[in-house]
Amino acid sequence: MILFDGVCNLCSGAVRFIVDRDRDAVFRFASLQSEAGEKLLRDYGIEPAKGDPDTIVLIDRGRAFVRSTAALHIARRLGGVYKILFWLGVLWPRFLRDFVYDFVARHRYRWFGKKDSCMVPTPELRARFL
Repeated sequence: MILFDGVCNLCSGAVRFIVDRDRDAVFRFASLQSEAGEKLLRDYGIEPAKGDPDTIVLIDRGRAFVRSTAALHIARRLGGVYKILFWLGVLWPRFLRDFVYDFVARHRYRWFGKKDSCMVPTPELRARFL
């Protein structure tokens, strides 16, 4: 399960990127702003953001990963060349990875824009969204 900022253009683009490469359809999605997303955050002990969300969350096999660690684990699950990115990424200390992640997260609306409402999945993808 991937929880993402549903109004962020960068995040919505990342979801489309993942969907296009997730050949086995293992990932499910929910926006962080949705009731389902907020419930999952609370279930995993993550406080929902006050205001705009600033992270991506991966819930995998009973564990929750956030920020750069979530992104790396998503890459690992996609397999192929993306799995190599996981192994290269984990060589970097988490505080450095998260520093870069946080920098992009702070500027993402300015650089990529923001929607007025959450991303609406296409009919063929609706089953993969909560």
